[in-house]
Amino acid sequence: MRVLICEDSVLLREGLVRLLEHSGHHVVADLPEASGLMDFLATVNPDDFPQIAILDVRLPPTYTDEGIRAALQVRKAYPDLPLLVLSQYVEERYASELISTQSGAIGYLLKDRVADVNEFIASLEQIAAGGTILDQEVVSQLLTRRNHDDRMQRLTDRERSVLAAVAEGKSNQAIAALLFLSEASVEKYITSIFQKLGLEADGTGNRRVLAALAHIQNLGTNSTDRNGS
Repeated sequence: MRVLICEDSVLLREGLVRLLEHSGHHVVADLPEASGLMDFLATVNPDDFPQIAILDVRLPPTYTDEGIRAALQVRKAYPDLPLLVLSQYVEERYASELISTQSGAIGYLLKDRVADVNEFIASLEQIAAGGTILDQEVVSQLLTRRNHDDRMQRLTDRERSVLAAVAEGKSNQAIAALLFLSEASVEKYITSIFQKLGLEADGTGNRRVLAALAHIQNLGTNSTDRNGS
């Protein structure tokens, strides 16, 4: 798998390079900032074009939202390029803005998840294959913020737990094991969730996650209004 990294921390960037190469993947570029990202993608040899890009949310020069703006720019120019955004903390506004693009594979993880090497590599590979992975902390905060949504209030506590697990990219089998349910029960809960949220599920894991998160699409707008920006 060919990977592009855009991360300003030398330690994390070099750590990711070593981790990925040790896992059999190829890092096509490791950039310290987003300024050269689009130029690289525009000029890179097609045989070396990345199969997934990893970007930090906060990058030079202001360390505010350069990374997420770069991710949105990449998503617009290369909608089929899977993206994994790394963040030190849960950035609800940025997470919801990226999720709301609704195109292409996407991941949003907290940086401390990199410490679990096997899980991180598995998440990266799942995103590169077209899946969507959201950090459980991101999911939890986004869902909490949307508690005022009438549709969310239709869900039971158990359905909320199942929805959070679905949004994390877990399979029905994994959800069943996590919540001590049968797989049949999980399927019933998921069916009920989609019905209550007015969403249509399909057979692909990626679309299932995006559908489960459709009810938070306007979170970014709401957050922008609250922040006055």
